[in-house]
Amino acid sequence: MRSYQQKTAETKHDWYIVDAAGQRLGTLAVRIARALSGKHKPTWTPNIDDGDHVIVINAEKIELGGNKFDQKLYYRHSGYPGGLRVQTAREIHDKHPERLIEKAVRGMLATNRTRNDQLRRLNVYAGESHPHAAQNPQPLFEYF
Repeated sequence: MRSYQQKTAETKHDWYIVDAAGQRLGTLAVRIARALSGKHKPTWTPNIDDGDHVIVINAEKIELGGNKFDQKLYYRHSGYPGGLRVQTAREIHDKHPERLIEKAVRGMLATNRTRNDQLRRLNVYAGESHPHAAQNPQPLFEYF
C-alpha cells in the first residue's frame, strides 16, 4: 500500500468567505490559517501549497478578549538607532482594522517559502462589501 503524494498540478484553490463580526481574533486567525495552508483538506502535503482563497468581511467588528485592545502591543523597528515604534491594537484597529487580522494570520502560518503565497490569497475588508462575488465564495466555518 502506497501513501498518496499530491502534485502541484493537482491542486485546486477554492474560495471561502468569513464574517468576522463578533469573532475572537485568535480563534478566527487559526481557522483562516488552516484554510490558507490547506490543512483542512485530506490531500494536504507539507511541501505543496494547496491552500484556498479566504475573504474576510466586517474586520472592523472583530473582538479581542479582556483589555487586549489597550494592552496588546505591536512592535516594528526601522533599523536605525531609536527607530522602535510601538502601537496598541486599538491604534491599529482605528486606522486600518483589516491589519489586525492580517498580522494575526501571518503569525499563525508556517515560516517557510510558501507563506507569502498563502498570504496573497487572504483578502480582508473592513466593511460588508467585497469585489469577489464572481468567485462564488462558500462559508468557511461549515468545513471546521
